[in-house]
Amino acid sequence: MTIRTTVEADLDTILSLIEQKSVNTVTLDRYREYVADGYYRDDWTWVVEEDGRILALAIWWGAPDDAHPYSIDGLYYAGDGDPVPVWTALIEHAVKARPADAEPPEYHFFLNSDWRDQPDVVAALEPRSQAAAAAGLTEITDRLRYEWKPAYGLPPRSTRLRFEPADDEAFVDVLMRVSEGSLDAATAREIARLGVEGAAREELDMYKSMPGDRSWWRLGYDADGKLIGFAMPSANAGGPVVGYLGVLPEQRGHGYSDDLLAEITHLLAETGAEHIRADTDFGNVPMAKSFERLGYRNFAVRRVLSFPEV
Repeated sequence: MTIRTTVEADLDTILSLIEQKSVNTVTLDRYREYVADGYYRDDWTWVVEEDGRILALAIWWGAPDDAHPYSIDGLYYAGDGDPVPVWTALIEHAVKARPADAEPPEYHFFLNSDWRDQPDVVAALEPRSQAAAAAGLTEITDRLRYEWKPAYGLPPRSTRLRFEPADDEAFVDVLMRVSEGSLDAATAREIARLGVEGAAREELDMYKSMPGDRSWWRLGYDADGKLIGFAMPSANAGGPVVGYLGVLPEQRGHGYSDDLLAEITHLLAETGAEHIRADTDFGNVPMAKSFERLGYRNFAVRRVLSFPEV
């Protein structure tokens, strides 16, 4: 058994495997588009080959400017028997190819809200989850996926906060302050890995690298000039996203997340957004309620498999 990255001659096999969509994020159209845009690359795609035949395939996603891919978008199997050991070997091989100080990779599944009632989805998810866990990705975080469309109506814009742009250092500062007591699992993992300031700077760099316009970002102040929180609307390859918002610890409990989310929604709607999407952890009940109050609708679940905090 040989593990290697893909080459141009593998394309027909890759495309035929992608047609077996299952719970994989990759589709034929997405694959072609993302290869062209640099989100998928041959050196980020690994196969298991035996006697000249491809038995398994792992497609990883990363931003075009990234040195290493960030998450698994699809695992495929063309052999007989149990795919788990082969998939585990594929994941372990890709993880070992990363520098020790690189951001730990994740495995994302995009599922319907009622996926637990769909036996075919459960059956497809289980062996992939087993392979990821065997390779060390033992943490499971489920995130509610929300969407806003113009047909849902714009929420009222805040009348108690004013919003102003700010430089990067101001956002680093507010990101650090907001991380205290955060209910977001990814934030906690990054703080454990990099410390509060390191996590804030990495978060800022990540959002600056996204297709969203940096000029959209705002800090929110009350009538007395007190800083309340921040709003960082953005976009990814799929279109506009809420991005990141947060309320300072001392200002929580007053419903300010609604004000920040409303401002983000208006800013993105003004750019002509036909939809706006966002995720929040199952455990972040206040943020979920804010989405629902402002007319966002839960349409799916994102399951994230990751390495445990160190």
